[in-house]
Amino acid sequence: MPLLDSRYRLSAVTTIFGRKHESQPAVRSSAASSEILVEYARLEPADVLQRLHSAPEGLADGEAEQRLRAVGRNEVARAERHTIVGELLNRSINPLNLLLLSLAAASYFLGDRHASSLIVIMVVLSIALGFLQEHRSNKAADALRRMVLTTATVRRCGQGDVQDHIEVPIEQVVPGDIVLLSAGDMVPADLRLISAKDLFMNQSTLTGEAMPIEKFAHASPGAADTQFDLPNICFTGSAVLSGIGCGVVVLTGSRTAFGHVAGMIAAQRVLTSFDKGITRITWMMIGLILVMVPLVFTINGLTKGDWFEALLFAVAVAVGLTPEMLPMIVTVNLAKGAIAMSRKKVIVKRLNAIQNFGAMDVLCTDKTGTLTQDRIILKRHLDVHGDESDKVLEYAYLNSLYQSGLKNLLDVAVLKHVELEEQLKVHEQYKKIDEMPFDFERRRMSVVLARGDGAHILICKGAVEEIFSVCTRYAVGGEEGLLDESHFAEAKETTARLNADGFRVVAVAYKAMPPEQAAYGVADECDLTLLGYIAFLDPPKETCAAAISALRASGVQIKILTGDNDIVTRKICHEVGILVDRVVLGKELESLSAAQLQDLAEIASVFAKVSPLQKAAIIDALHEKGHVVGFLGDGINDGPALKAADVGVSVDSAVDIAKESADIILLEKSLSVLGDGVREGRKVFGNITKYIKMGASSNFGNMFSVLGASAILPFLPMAPIQVLTNNLLYDFSQTTIPTDNVDPEYLAVPRRWDIGNLMKFVLVIGPISSIFDYATYFMMLHFFKAWDKPALFQTGWFVESLLTQTLIIHIIRTAKVPFFESRASAALIATSCIIAAVGVAMPFTPLGAFLGFVPLPASYWMGLLLILASYALLTHVMKTWFAHRFGLN
Repeated sequence: MPLLDSRYRLSAVTTIFGRKHESQPAVRSSAASSEILVEYARLEPADVLQRLHSAPEGLADGEAEQRLRAVGRNEVARAERHTIVGELLNRSINPLNLLLLSLAAASYFLGDRHASSLIVIMVVLSIALGFLQEHRSNKAADALRRMVLTTATVRRCGQGDVQDHIEVPIEQVVPGDIVLLSAGDMVPADLRLISAKDLFMNQSTLTGEAMPIEKFAHASPGAADTQFDLPNICFTGSAVLSGIGCGVVVLTGSRTAFGHVAGMIAAQRVLTSFDKGITRITWMMIGLILVMVPLVFTINGLTKGDWFEALLFAVAVAVGLTPEMLPMIVTVNLAKGAIAMSRKKVIVKRLNAIQNFGAMDVLCTDKTGTLTQDRIILKRHLDVHGDESDKVLEYAYLNSLYQSGLKNLLDVAVLKHVELEEQLKVHEQYKKIDEMPFDFERRRMSVVLARGDGAHILICKGAVEEIFSVCTRYAVGGEEGLLDESHFAEAKETTARLNADGFRVVAVAYKAMPPEQAAYGVADECDLTLLGYIAFLDPPKETCAAAISALRASGVQIKILTGDNDIVTRKICHEVGILVDRVVLGKELESLSAAQLQDLAEIASVFAKVSPLQKAAIIDALHEKGHVVGFLGDGINDGPALKAADVGVSVDSAVDIAKESADIILLEKSLSVLGDGVREGRKVFGNITKYIKMGASSNFGNMFSVLGASAILPFLPMAPIQVLTNNLLYDFSQTTIPTDNVDPEYLAVPRRWDIGNLMKFVLVIGPISSIFDYATYFMMLHFFKAWDKPALFQTGWFVESLLTQTLIIHIIRTAKVPFFESRASAALIATSCIIAAVGVAMPFTPLGAFLGFVPLPASYWMGLLLILASYALLTHVMKTWFAHRFGLN
């Protein structure tokens, strides 16, 4: 190795790659790393080694140690870990929890320990559920690290510059290291090849492209569509299928393409549509409380003169207005949806994903392994005229069977036709004489076989252009003839048609050889007879077309984001029923502004040759356009997109990293359950919305009712303990909302939070309850002379308030006529009836007397029936008008 001053070499390396504290993904972006790889791809191997201050014999041990200290360990996705205490604190601090805990403390110090305990229990359950989810945040990064080999074979210089091949832990590989690759190896870093022989790589988990890719060592001055198309760069995490190679490490750790993907996956997930909606709803309700409670306290203190009693009442009102059941209603709804999906062999890893599924109006999906089966099959075997030919298949089978090299995916597909072994009596009729292995220059391989009659036959298969160049004749059935320009034109037309249909085409040719010849070579691959072609395809899954059609009928747009090429992508889209007007390539996205990308993401349906980061960028662009986005993928390259989406879905055959990043896992290859998931999500959202609509509108109405009663009455409209009892009974009646039925019309289109629409609903429906509360006040004060009978007034309003709140859910839960056109679930009807019965009976029980209630006169019940009927009718009329005017939500 050249004896360079180590300080100079160290300075040069850190200038290129940055020191350890400068080498994080936030500083060195994916684009910058890609530019470095492109730059090195254009250089000759000797220039690459010089630029990296390395040599063919490798680094000295001391030099490697210095570089390791300078640039850091070759590790990816080292996510920050929080302590258990930190996770609990992070999960506990949210507006609703803080408000509830504050009210619990106030209730405790004011002597109402029952209310305090109930609130604390609800908060603890909410925090515990969130805490259990927190521990999953870094599993994706751990899965990435487990996928990379623990050691790599590198060439290092020992004492006296003696070259040595050693195994080093993968974390200790540094820029400038010479790495040796052979079949079965996984690449430990992003490296530039300096030598290669028949080197084929599998990059499918990074790019989504199922076909093997050949790599070579010479400089590549031409432009590439993406960094993964660079023919002399091998990427971390890709696998060597066949051949051997030697490369010099350019990028390590978080600077690699693999590392950038890992960094995005390990990052904290952004708030989804559901999370943002719940937060906004919470603040809306808190806003009502913050306005109302001080007013209630002030008015009662001024009018009654007892400020302590006014404080007790204000706290009780705050507890009554706080949606303490919201976490429980949300969690139970989501858990019920998850259980329903589990019966369809779908694992819901993140409960919020159920609702996001229902709100989703755009589903982006990878192609390989999700729409397709991620396995290469031999689909066609054609003669030179494009007709099916068994002889072409037989000769291709013999070639693949007798080649001695590592069989690639195409050979595996050919050899699946095991029936040919018996049909051709292979072992009786054929004996291998020689072989001409595949190499990059020829792009073909040949075997020479001896037949049972003693004749020798050379069978050659390879790239269509290369086979054409050594063929002079053709054979179709019993017909043979000389190839001329018309035959070449026909052959080109046939292969072009197959390529347009997404097929990978390989030509097959043969030549009779002299039986006395003992040794063969590449020179014998001449004057061949062209037999025809074999065509391979990664076929779509059988259920895709129906699943996509069902999703489209449910109002969900389908967009394809794939790293595969545009021709294959167009073909697969056609087969699964996705209309393709235009395929947008990844290289087109590089020059777009954020606004241009958003517009393109909105109108285009197919994106091909896109990188992992571009997939995530497209999803972010759709978010900016107001869409709720799902993503379906199964490879490493899908990790960032799965994390960026509102709901990430993967399949059972996915790599670990995709499964860890996803919110939902499909255990069966059938994608038809996607439609079931969408419907289940909309049902969950519908039931959550029922509670919020009812609670928000009721609270808004109660604000006017309580303020008015506090101003006109010489006593409290309801004692604090009565307010809390009313709230407890009412909450119990809502616990069965998750079991409720949802109208089919509601499930027909995507459902998402619309705070503006919700506020309009509250403003329209909320005051209706106040109208009938004031009607009850009038009845109690005018007909029953309750001005000086606080207990009678409080009892009458308690019963009316409880029954109207219990009744209203049956009006609000559907846009149809309740009980006739749409009926609630048996459980919800049962709890409503139970609570209504408890409310009616309460004034006549010892418990009622303990709470300060008194029996109500018989005429009260007649007036209450009239109030309830009028309330139900007016609310239904206004709800129906609202649904026609502003739509369902």
